[in-house]
Amino acid sequence: MPECHHAPRLILASGSTYRRELLARLHLPFDVQVPGIDETPSDGEAPEQTALRLAREKARAVALTASQALVIGSDQVATLDGLQIGKPGTHENALRQLQLMRGREVVFHSALCLWDGRQPDEFAAQVANVQTTVTFRDLPEAELDAYLRIEQPYDCAGSAKNEGLGIALIERIDSTDPTALTGLPLVALCSMLRRAGVAFFKE
Repeated sequence: MPECHHAPRLILASGSTYRRELLARLHLPFDVQVPGIDETPSDGEAPEQTALRLAREKARAVALTASQALVIGSDQVATLDGLQIGKPGTHENALRQLQLMRGREVVFHSALCLWDGRQPDEFAAQVANVQTTVTFRDLPEAELDAYLRIEQPYDCAGSAKNEGLGIALIERIDSTDPTALTGLPLVALCSMLRRAGVAFFKE
């Protein structure tokens, strides 16, 4: 698609401050709208399927209220031994998660959807799933407990925020996109936006 003479409105379908900060790196004007969707995984759904479905549903839900816009939806699912690790909600659940993860590899599926409201529904969505493998340090329970009391990452899948003190829990990160683990894969997003005709560098 050729570059747009009049750039379409860009909307981030997320209330996450971390995704907002990441998107701001691209120096593109954007609005934020939080989608009201049920994020419960479906029975028998693979983790990557959950992430991709929710990213798409978030983008489409906002696109229905904003015609002609480009809407960014994103979702992340953490997995240990192929099983989903959800948001802990409480200190006790978070501690159990970190105990299970210490010394182990956890795979984060960071799904992305760019919904182009200028296109018919069957052609509107570009989707991608960027995987990141994180190896956690084998730390004693006292350190894990102290970390949780400082950061309180109870709304974070896997209970470890790499953009904060959670980086001290991590031994290694393997990914093709350094921004994917934080929740918005910018490398994939830039490719999608270019295909949608968005220009990043203007003379």
